[in-house]
Amino acid sequence: MLVHVGQAREPRRNLQYGIETRSWGFPEWQPEYRSTRPDFAVLATGVGPRVRLDVWKTNKITLLLFEVRENFYEAHAPHWPDEEAANAIKYPVRFGIEPLAVLHDIRLDGDGPLGMTASDAIRVSGTQRGRGMVVDLDPQPLLDAAGIAVNWFEQRTVALNRTPGFTAEQVKPPTRPKKPSGGAGFILDPKKRKAIELHAEDMAVAHYEREGWTVVRLGKPYDLHCTRGRQERRVEVKGTTGAATSVDLTINEVEHARDPQNTVDLFVVSDIKVELRAGAYTTSGGRVLHLRDWAPADADLRPRSFEYRLPIA
Repeated sequence: MLVHVGQAREPRRNLQYGIETRSWGFPEWQPEYRSTRPDFAVLATGVGPRVRLDVWKTNKITLLLFEVRENFYEAHAPHWPDEEAANAIKYPVRFGIEPLAVLHDIRLDGDGPLGMTASDAIRVSGTQRGRGMVVDLDPQPLLDAAGIAVNWFEQRTVALNRTPGFTAEQVKPPTRPKKPSGGAGFILDPKKRKAIELHAEDMAVAHYEREGWTVVRLGKPYDLHCTRGRQERRVEVKGTTGAATSVDLTINEVEHARDPQNTVDLFVVSDIKVELRAGAYTTSGGRVLHLRDWAPADADLRPRSFEYRLPIA
């Protein structure tokens, strides 16, 4: 999936929010979206697309390489800042993306890792308001350019812990707007975040109670303690308005799930709808991903922060 992202304020804000929430979307369905399942998405930015192909291919561009972790789905909740500002869904066709690497100064001619077909697809995307262009492309040159050690032809998978990843902060434009723009920011209101978490937890509680479990809400060291006769399950719950692509875990949550003495489930609710009414957030809907007997593997974990030990004074 190849997408051109413009340099105007709104596309840049949506880009940063999409990176932060591991989601991307389009205004309308295209026939190819329903018949394909992309492995990767490339979001390209930094070069204006409204030029002839012979001019376009003389430029270099910045590529944001993602793995597609959730296929296209119909969204039911506003997610991006401009959607929340309008309280309307502008990009109902969504999919989940996992950031792998940023590639700077990538050639757009036939000798670059994209090749001319994909390069021109990015140009065309930019002339069609960022429409996603599905292209049959060998990803190996892009993976090699990103320094990701994988043989895609043989392995057909990318270990997350072998990719550098990137954050929204790393792709901010060089200058910031003098005035804050409208709509939601990248850091959610704590009350909104709490409403999302509680909604996901309520859905998890209802699910386990329907299965005959007695559920106790703990919060720490894990969210739900479930018992049914002599059976016990410990449940971590995560909620998001975006796609079910990845979730943030603490080291304690990872170690707890990996402890062979514990039986742990992961219950993720995505695409949660949030509305502000009379000063309070109300939530509804959501799509469930339920992983039973969950133990996160090293290949699926990537550190986003480090503890640094200071030198002895």
